[in-house]
Amino acid sequence: MKVTIGIPVFNCESWIAQAIESALGQSWPDKEIIVVDDGSTDRSGDICKSFGSRILLVQQPNRGGNVARNQVLKLASGDWIQFLDADDYLKPNKIRSHLDSYAGAVEADILCSATIWEDWRNGKPASQTVGVLKEGSDWVALWLTWSLPQTGGCLWRKRALEKIGGWNEQVPYIQDYELYFRAIQEGLRFQVAGAPLAVYRIWSDNTLSRRDKKGVMRGKTELIQCFVRWLKSAGRWTPNYQRLAGRYFFEMATALAYEDLPLATRYYRERKREGLMQPGGLQKPWWKYSLYSVALKCVGFSSVARLGMSLQQIRRPALSPARL
Repeated sequence: MKVTIGIPVFNCESWIAQAIESALGQSWPDKEIIVVDDGSTDRSGDICKSFGSRILLVQQPNRGGNVARNQVLKLASGDWIQFLDADDYLKPNKIRSHLDSYAGAVEADILCSATIWEDWRNGKPASQTVGVLKEGSDWVALWLTWSLPQTGGCLWRKRALEKIGGWNEQVPYIQDYELYFRAIQEGLRFQVAGAPLAVYRIWSDNTLSRRDKKGVMRGKTELIQCFVRWLKSAGRWTPNYQRLAGRYFFEMATALAYEDLPLATRYYRERKREGLMQPGGLQKPWWKYSLYSVALKCVGFSSVARLGMSLQQIRRPALSPARL
């Protein structure tokens, strides 16, 4: 089976060489690397050119990451496609791990493994967190809790990706979850396969999604609401899904409080009216849910949020608030 590794790049001169080298270094022998330079104005294009004929380099005017990814899809000759962001990288056996573990398994359209989250501080890696993705996972539940693998964690069967129309070129961020949404809608088959060998690097607060946290939250909320409506229309909405979505909305409300407490309070009330607000969080022990519920009934969301922010500053003064 041939694998196409597609790398969109825009002004990423610090990392693009490592991304390409990690693609070239994959132990899976039957592969091609397509790099789409989406109008970079830094040295990214020249760095890509230095790899010569070992990669297929396409240079185009800046039109966005999803346009670049669709260009990869159009040019790919592989049976499977591995997308890789320009500031991330793959461990050498990433693709082999997928395909070796998949051999003989049921027919699948998307091979998924957990990813490694590499957090950078002061220009160097500070920590790595290895994600968990279990066989037999409920993919709808993972979607509702924003727990599906980051882009680099998946191999997409090319014909399946073409079937759902590729990447949505109108979506500026949360592109992978919009794509996952359509994959679930169309009944594409997800399969856990391989080890966590894709590295997602968190190194800057200047990316589009981190500069516009309110916009990201708004986009997430609209997409989740759309997903919930679809689940209801398809007869797949359950009390458990409602609980999970409510917990994730509560986490977003508390994170938004660091940016704009009045807006977060309105957000909390709106989701509560929709029946999509569950006190607590996805990772917190069960007993904290009860504490949240009691506190919210007694003093309201604003006071609970203020208290939470004060306690976090006391416990972890050097760390930034939870990311949206």
